[in-house]
Amino acid sequence: MKSFRDKRRDNRPQHARPQQARLGDAFAPGRQQAASVERRETKPADRQDAKPAPRVLARREGSLPAERLPLILEVAPNADYALLDSGAGEKLEQYGPYRIVRPEGQAIWQRALPAMEWERADAIFTGDTDEEGIGRWRFPKSPLGETWPMKHDGIDYLGRFTSFRHVGVFPEQASHWDHLAGLIAAAKRPVKVLNLFGYTGLASLVAARAGAEVTHVDASKKAIGWARENQEMAGLADKPIRWIVEDAVKFAEREERRGSRYDIVLFDPPAYGRGPKGEVWRLFEDLPGLTDLCRSILTPKPLAVVLTAYSIRASFFAIHAVMRDTFAGMGGTVESGELIIREKSAGRALSTSLFSRWVASNERT
Repeated sequence: MKSFRDKRRDNRPQHARPQQARLGDAFAPGRQQAASVERRETKPADRQDAKPAPRVLARREGSLPAERLPLILEVAPNADYALLDSGAGEKLEQYGPYRIVRPEGQAIWQRALPAMEWERADAIFTGDTDEEGIGRWRFPKSPLGETWPMKHDGIDYLGRFTSFRHVGVFPEQASHWDHLAGLIAAAKRPVKVLNLFGYTGLASLVAARAGAEVTHVDASKKAIGWARENQEMAGLADKPIRWIVEDAVKFAEREERRGSRYDIVLFDPPAYGRGPKGEVWRLFEDLPGLTDLCRSILTPKPLAVVLTAYSIRASFFAIHAVMRDTFAGMGGTVESGELIIREKSAGRALSTSLFSRWVASNERT
């Protein structure tokens, strides 16, 4: 399923949005790294037209995992990123050297900073044209390029002005990234990570730097191109990352059939989307099956499965129940709640997404 987050979190109607051009080749490095391979998954010739039967789900036997909820994972202002202020349907953020203003529907309160602080913005998303790329942004001071250097915990990457108001990174995910790196380091053994709907690859880079072997899957060739560019920017081109341009669900189904297994699975599916061949994804209908599939491709001694859900009309209790039922009989703990960003000006919490993650017990790992 096409997971390009810029598309899935845009408020414009899906049917009105033009098809994204495949620009990934323009971003991919000219040489092929032995440790960093981009490829499109293909089926054997005799299976090209085969359609897998619908996944049959049944309630699993065994005790339910322990639970921890609500768990609120918070990102505080730091040198790399800060939510400076918010209110009146907008947010003012600091991304590296730039102050950026973007829409934020949840900011129904009043701004805490004076107008002069907002007027110092370097970029403002307007969304008032159908132009692609940076054409939907206004630059009050001077024109800016499409990308600029950013950093997360010492990992260099590129911020990017996109036509869907996003900037190539979701900073609220930093809590998951830190947890991911900690699990890999504590394992003290080789760890394989699968990142489904991987977008621009920050989680994959964090995992690879921590020592994991990573498989990064996204249906958008453009997003894969950006991710590989970030890998080069971070100086991690020698790390073992496979970049796969493929529908995430179909890739996971083939991994199940092939017997490929992973210690950690990350998946961040859209609320609604269409795959490159017209496949339709609806989160409420398809999430239970995908969650079950993620369990089926775990190693005998797995570490974690992490689900994040944006822009859905549900409580985290819903995805918590799905995760807990799916991992019945495996022990461990299911932790669920919200990812939030703490505002610098008035200390308000801006909720960005729901999450649920299964974490194995020490005895299992």
